[in-house]
Amino acid sequence: MYALFFGLKQEPFSIAPDPRYLFMSERHREALAHLLYGVNGGGGFVLLSGEIGAGKTTVCRCFLEQIPKRCNVAYIFNPKLTVNELLKTVCDEFGIPYAHQGPGGPTVKDYLDPLNEFLLKMHAVGQNNLLIIDEAQNLSADVLEQLRLLTNLETNERKLLQIILIGQPELRTMLARPELEQLAQRVIARFHLDALSERETVQYIKHRLAVAGLKRALPFDRDAMRRIHKLSRGVPRRINLLCDRALLGAYASEQPTVDRTIIDKAASEVFDMAEQAAHRDTPHPRMAALAAGLVGGAVLAGGAGWWWWNHAPTAATVAASTAAASAPAARAALAGSAVPAAPLSAAARTAASAASAPIAVAAIDLNGAAQSPARNERQAWRQLAPLWKLTLGDDDPCGAAARQQVQCFKSSTSNLALIRQLNRPGIVTLHDDSSKPVYALLTGLSNQSATLRIGDTTQTVTLATLAKLWRGDFATFWRAPPGYQNRLVDSDNGPLADWLSAQLAVLDGDSRTADKPASESALKTKVQAFQLANGLRADGLAGPTTFMQLNRATGVDEPRLFAER
Repeated sequence: MYALFFGLKQEPFSIAPDPRYLFMSERHREALAHLLYGVNGGGGFVLLSGEIGAGKTTVCRCFLEQIPKRCNVAYIFNPKLTVNELLKTVCDEFGIPYAHQGPGGPTVKDYLDPLNEFLLKMHAVGQNNLLIIDEAQNLSADVLEQLRLLTNLETNERKLLQIILIGQPELRTMLARPELEQLAQRVIARFHLDALSERETVQYIKHRLAVAGLKRALPFDRDAMRRIHKLSRGVPRRINLLCDRALLGAYASEQPTVDRTIIDKAASEVFDMAEQAAHRDTPHPRMAALAAGLVGGAVLAGGAGWWWWNHAPTAATVAASTAAASAPAARAALAGSAVPAAPLSAAARTAASAASAPIAVAAIDLNGAAQSPARNERQAWRQLAPLWKLTLGDDDPCGAAARQQVQCFKSSTSNLALIRQLNRPGIVTLHDDSSKPVYALLTGLSNQSATLRIGDTTQTVTLATLAKLWRGDFATFWRAPPGYQNRLVDSDNGPLADWLSAQLAVLDGDSRTADKPASESALKTKVQAFQLANGLRADGLAGPTTFMQLNRATGVDEPRLFAER
């Protein structure tokens, strides 16, 4: 409703998950690194806690997309279960058959024996098994004890079942009880996800506005920004609710800038009045969390952990395991598409993505249906070039593109979250039954499917189908700024650094400094802030992914992926 009034292409503060709006703060990155460390840590428990709306769901979605290959996942999102119900649900999630033997009702043994047998078989063929329990603060003490006993299933080298507990702060209090000390001792990694700082709150708001197409000064003044952080307590879900209502209020009163008065009025409408009275002077995190819980959904633009390509943890084993983001179960989970029962359960898929109506898809035909499929990389670049209005000729494609101020970007460790964030058509390398590469153009991407052009044939396929043939290779073009010469821009004072400083100043709404060269330290700080807001490694070095995100934020004319519905 108010988007056009503020020069936006769409409303930026929807609470619906949208991977384009992904904002991973340092805390979220660290939380994700803990989960990834835990899944490679040989078993036991991993604990992730945080206030309602702090972004636990977002971190979990990013984690599901990064799960290594050969890892079976069960996801329980309703943990208010008895011991028998828990074990039955775990068996159902892993697709394990069970049957009751003898008189009377089902017993723990009816589920535990087949579960143990399944875990041993999976270990024998080199597969890990992961159980994720959301809203774990609702687990009863006897169920927690049974979960501890499940981690007794082990070999000489490792536990056969890894368990991730995700819950509100009460979960930490529960595990501190004396009767649960044995379980607490088996937690190999734990992380509490705090809310955003005031600085991160500002970056978060700027990021969402930039993605929504803002090219003018920020519609929030400085006092309004501070007030937003205070009233939202840095909880992303509350920030979205408050900013959305404030922009609507400013639009209704035809005010181009949101001030503190509008923020306070918006807060009185979207938050509980009694809560607001209590919050005027004294922070109260628990009340903020309770109010935030009135609205569901993930708001850090869920389902995407693409920053992993730029910012892997220092542990080489974790980086190696996540590089193969072609794991069918993990990527299909975020897409809501059908996957085999063993790698990822139906509940895991449901929890990882919003439900949507089925669409018509096809299997990928690398040979029969496709006319003239690209069998070498040069062919693929030439097929992609028309989308960028490039003329490549018979020369080296990347060299010819560079002469037209367009660069080639290649990655062998990409995932769908990275591609969604870059939001540009590109080349995916598929492998047929004989493992020979076929180069397809990825032109469209939705939560369920991908549109591929293979030779002269266009096909829409499920992400699970794509995952069977794609190993993570992705290549695309991007428009380079004037003077770019295949290098990182750090703290030099050349023309390219001045151009970069000016673009970042415009994005910050600071027109006064847009035409003034920045100092070395100031430029690095600006680049770091932009990288942080866009899910990149905040090292202050501007490389291809930083420039691609800058192009998107500033509206550079580049082709975009078709977002099918």
